[in-house]
Amino acid sequence: MRRRIGLALLTVWLTAFAALFLLPTVLTVTNSFMSTEEISAGYGVVYASAPGSGSGYMAQQVHLKFIPDMVSLRQYAAILLESPEYLLKFWNSVILAVPIVAGQVTVAALAAYGFTVYRGRGRELLFFSYIILMLMPYQVTLVPNYLVAKFLGMLDTRRAVVLPGIFTPFSVFLLTKTMRRIPKEIREAASLDGAGPWRIFTRVYLPQCRSALYSVVILVFIDNWNMVEQVLVLLTDADEQPLSVFLSQINAGEIGLAFAAAAVYMIPPVLLFLHGEGYLVEGIADQGSLKG
Repeated sequence: MRRRIGLALLTVWLTAFAALFLLPTVLTVTNSFMSTEEISAGYGVVYASAPGSGSGYMAQQVHLKFIPDMVSLRQYAAILLESPEYLLKFWNSVILAVPIVAGQVTVAALAAYGFTVYRGRGRELLFFSYIILMLMPYQVTLVPNYLVAKFLGMLDTRRAVVLPGIFTPFSVFLLTKTMRRIPKEIREAASLDGAGPWRIFTRVYLPQCRSALYSVVILVFIDNWNMVEQVLVLLTDADEQPLSVFLSQINAGEIGLAFAAAAVYMIPPVLLFLHGEGYLVEGIADQGSLKG
């Protein structure tokens, strides 16, 4: 009986926590179907009290609304049909995030295979350096990346953002730990059957790392889809910056567009997550039993 009561209380607590966690997302989606006038009636006081508006505090109460009085697609029409600038920023995000994901997964898989199969004196030292780099926040390496990009003449180009994003240590670490779980007897058996290193890599190791690869793709895509700092520093041309930077620049006169743009901006990562959710959970769960 106590166990059932405890399980029920835990379920209620987790449900409430999940609802609280999803509240901003639900609020963004539902408010994107409201008219500008309806949104301003509830949130206009927030923008009126923003810095630079002449008001230092909120004199009125903000009213959160989850159900619009009248569903309106005006905001989406403005973004998708009437404002090419939003679509341009959206495709800028795609152009930056997709090559980083593809390049990082390719480099990480090859590097992880090397760390797993080939043995040498400096292998563990090099792998340890990857772990140290992974522990460093991106802001630590931002200035060196800026100096290198400037030296190579890539500053203010997409290459200055894409290339450092491809060679990051997180994916290498995750895939290396996963590949090292594969019994070496499988590799030896494939080698005895006449398979070369490339065939063993593509036919033995990659299929065994499917869950980890999905996890890397999802996590790396979400991370780079939301990039802000590196773009502001390395890519100052506003016409080539992604939507993640542009969303923060929407002013108070476009409150409705801000909700609609945010809702459109969430679609790719949400679809990717839903597509690979099972692999993501399995890939992260497997890391708990990894052995170095």
